[in-house]
Amino acid sequence: MIVLGLTGSIGMGKSTTKDMFAEAGAAVWCADDAVARLYGPDGAGTKEIAKLAPEAVDPKGVDRTVLRRLALSNHDLLKKIESKIHPLVRDDRTDFLTRAEADGSRVAICDIPLLFETGAEHEFDAVVVVSAPADVQRERVLARSGMTAEALEAILARQTPDAEKRARADFVIDTGAGLESARAQVAAVMAAARERNGKI
Repeated sequence: MIVLGLTGSIGMGKSTTKDMFAEAGAAVWCADDAVARLYGPDGAGTKEIAKLAPEAVDPKGVDRTVLRRLALSNHDLLKKIESKIHPLVRDDRTDFLTRAEADGSRVAICDIPLLFETGAEHEFDAVVVVSAPADVQRERVLARSGMTAEALEAILARQTPDAEKRARADFVIDTGAGLESARAQVAAVMAAARERNGKI
């Protein structure tokens, strides 16, 4: 099984691209979905967050909006959260890949927003970066409910610059030209991955 890491900065169209990979037959794992599971009422992540930022925990689990606000204003807290949550997320991914391979999947996609930032790129057979022109990215992000220019800048400051991601990628999918163009690029990546899988 070929395992591809999928990443891209906020507003680049990564979630839509992830869904296209699923439609094309890849087994897909998403770090954000794993975190959502971990942050549920009885999740292992919720127990860790309760120790670090109890005000971000309620009966439903972790309130990610509150946690994000606290973490963006406190770098030390952010580091502590990452040190506890990232290993739990990695374990979730390992379990998924074990099941996917047992099920006979030939290509697996792991959607990881902070793939380069966490040094995880070496854990994959290849890395796919989703990108778009900066003006398109900004327009998409600022159209989101509750998003501000200040919040966008804070998020981008934590992320590896798009140009660097593109340079370090094995494949780049540019979503700036629309859905059909992106879908064709996904198909090309899947074909390359399946060809490589056949040579293993």
